[in-house]
Amino acid sequence: MAGASTPKMAAAVTRAGAMGSLGAALQSVEATRADVKAIRGSTNGAYNINFFVHEEAVSDEAKNEATRAQLTPYYEELGLGDVPAARVSSRPFNEEHLVAVLDLKPPVVSFHFGLPKKELFDAVKAAGIFTVSSATTVTEAQQLEASGIDAIVAQGIEAGGHRGTFAKPYEDGWVGTMALVPQIADAVSVPVIAAGGIADGRGIAAALMLGASAAQLGTAFLSCPESMIPQVHRDALDNARDDETRLTSAFSGRPARGLKNRYMREMAGKENEFPDFPILNALTGPLRKASAAAGSPDFVSLWAGQAAALNKTMLAGNLVEALVAETESVLKGVGGS
Repeated sequence: MAGASTPKMAAAVTRAGAMGSLGAALQSVEATRADVKAIRGSTNGAYNINFFVHEEAVSDEAKNEATRAQLTPYYEELGLGDVPAARVSSRPFNEEHLVAVLDLKPPVVSFHFGLPKKELFDAVKAAGIFTVSSATTVTEAQQLEASGIDAIVAQGIEAGGHRGTFAKPYEDGWVGTMALVPQIADAVSVPVIAAGGIADGRGIAAALMLGASAAQLGTAFLSCPESMIPQVHRDALDNARDDETRLTSAFSGRPARGLKNRYMREMAGKENEFPDFPILNALTGPLRKASAAAGSPDFVSLWAGQAAALNKTMLAGNLVEALVAETESVLKGVGGS
């Protein structure tokens, strides 16, 4: 939930008895340090800090300039002037991040898009920090376990935001949560955390019945007042339907699921023309920000999973309490007691 999660939300979730998470992938190390201190100041419970571990971007001038040309009409429409120069806007987990992690010692560190370099990962493990990473196939899960991961997020195709796939082709990871979770649970010995299309206690209970040890919810918390998504994103979630999400690479350069809008429709089919992730973020970032400020969803990355229509707008801590009550009710009904 990089760009949407906040220390306030993570702390509230933890205080309510779940484990709050902070998406640190798109911010500076200094900001992460400050955010971790803010979380610590609000709770003494467990929390997770998440990082991206994508391959370093390789700049392709032809793709950079072609994409800038494609975006120019949109920039002109919003009065933004020239499309900015292509640049790498964020880095994968590296030595600088490691120094901060070893200094801050968060209870849990999670990774998306695989694992960092072995020496970095080994250092995190040696510090006694619990590690988690995402898998979208059984093969990826087995690779993570062989590398020493402590728990695996089984991310179904229904999940909102970026796909955690790290073994190409991406299409191999287009497996639904209900099919993926039990297969990964059978294939590995570490705990499995179900993610994707889970938005209420029924989904959590189902995940547990499928062999997961826990469930990870993202989209459900976007509607909480503590998240930092813009109002146009909140409005879109309020009106979401089950058939309105799509996968797109048009915002960042990697496949991610969000509510469909004009930009996604008009950029469909052009995936092979985009610069590497996360270079494209630098080109679309001003467009997304301006669109949100103008109250238009046209160019905003409206990340959401397929269960977005089930979202409830309430404080994060209250949402955790509601989810626990729902889950317990369902499991009690299943148990017949």
